[in-house]
Amino acid sequence: MTAPEAESIRVRPSPRRWSQWRTQAPVVAVVAAGGALGACARYGLTLAWPTPPGHFPWATFWTNVIGCAVIGVFMVVITEVWAAHRLVRPFFGTGVLGGFTTFSTYAVDIRRLVDAGRPGTGLAYLAATPAAALAAVWLASVAARRVLTGRRP
Repeated sequence: MTAPEAESIRVRPSPRRWSQWRTQAPVVAVVAAGGALGACARYGLTLAWPTPPGHFPWATFWTNVIGCAVIGVFMVVITEVWAAHRLVRPFFGTGVLGGFTTFSTYAVDIRRLVDAGRPGTGLAYLAATPAAALAAVWLASVAARRVLTGRRP
């Protein structure tokens, strides 16, 4: 293969692809920064409120419930009250709150409870966490809407 043939085969990023990357790079950066902050906050909470083996994981439970309540308020604020900068939602919603809430740890906690011979506690936790999280996001969004916009759902 000659040098000109090799040059013609080389793949070059299209201007459109570079444009997409320049548009998405700030979003990726703010999600990563927010995720680091949220994960550090969650880790700090679990250090402050450790769960003994075989016991109900209250720190993870309340982390998820509080995070979901904040998501409910946040979504009302940025969709109905305030015209937020385009990076606020990825930073705070996806990054901070995504890093703070931890449904993967929820799944691991259920497994640990079952392995520790506490299937009843595991089952209660399995049902209580999503129910409380959904209730929290709904109640918080309804309350925020009433307080911030004066509207009822």
